[in-house]
Amino acid sequence: MAIKVRFVFTSTCLLSVLLAGCTGYQLGNQNLFRPDIRTVHVPIVQSESFRRGLGERLTELMVKEIELRTPYKVVDASQADSIFQARIVDEHKRVIAENQFDEARDIETQMIVEVSWLDRQGQQLIQRTEIPLDEGIYIAQSASFVPEGGQSLITAQQEVMQKLSSQIVAQMELPW
Repeated sequence: MAIKVRFVFTSTCLLSVLLAGCTGYQLGNQNLFRPDIRTVHVPIVQSESFRRGLGERLTELMVKEIELRTPYKVVDASQADSIFQARIVDEHKRVIAENQFDEARDIETQMIVEVSWLDRQGQQLIQRTEIPLDEGIYIAQSASFVPEGGQSLITAQQEVMQKLSSQIVAQMELPW
């Protein structure tokens, strides 16, 4: 019994010494994001595509991703510290492979989205030194699907938008 108590005490002391030596480190995702922003408004994503509903679907995925991965709360525009806007600037599909009857076997769909994140004063909050742009940042994503395998354009678009929403929300992190 005394050995168990001494082991627990020793382990606790060792853990506290290790953590005291790492005072610059913090647990969680709080230090990955801007401390001056607490709330964000995400308006419906505008789409220049002729396919209906893409903007609404991408907006829903972005809101879920922001709530899940960031410390920010998505709120109404009147209560928000910042506004995160996105616009689908291009969406297309192309045939990658055909069968002997010239029917599409493998098709790729791609979306390109322009994003910008502005604070209440209109200052851009996404800072990327590699690409100095006055406007937003362009993010592209693609996925392929096989119609013969039961996949459809809708499932491929959903995959593309899930990947896009993850990439878009990653842009909210502070640069290292």
